[in-house]
Amino acid sequence: MYEMQPEYYTGIEKIDQEHEKLFQLAQETYELLNDEFLCDKMENLIRLISELIDYTKTHFAHEEDYLESIHYDKKEGHIAQHRKFEDSLMGFDLDSVEDDYEGQNETVQNLLDFLVNWLINHILKVDMLYVKYAG
Repeated sequence: MYEMQPEYYTGIEKIDQEHEKLFQLAQETYELLNDEFLCDKMENLIRLISELIDYTKTHFAHEEDYLESIHYDKKEGHIAQHRKFEDSLMGFDLDSVEDDYEGQNETVQNLLDFLVNWLINHILKVDMLYVKYAG
């Protein structure tokens, strides 16, 4: 359901591969949300958020190195968006839903919505600007 679409490809192989991985994590989040047989989703939710935090740090470092290599003039604003994304991931309040299964589902839904909206908007509206700049 959540996968890279042709319009999301930057033409930069490493970045595209990393974007694909982020969409795979969105798909895993979707699957967690729709797993009707798993009442307590806390462990999986923690794992997903942790993996997203770790993976986006790696991806953002690679992307920021690329921006530096092409002397991208809007690099600082781009990097600020990356930090805001990381802060948003860190802001998910998991303590408040630890024993609240409905709250866990709501948190998984919020994570999915945040992740998918951010990914699509960031790739299409922000990343594509440096693609045009470099091209």
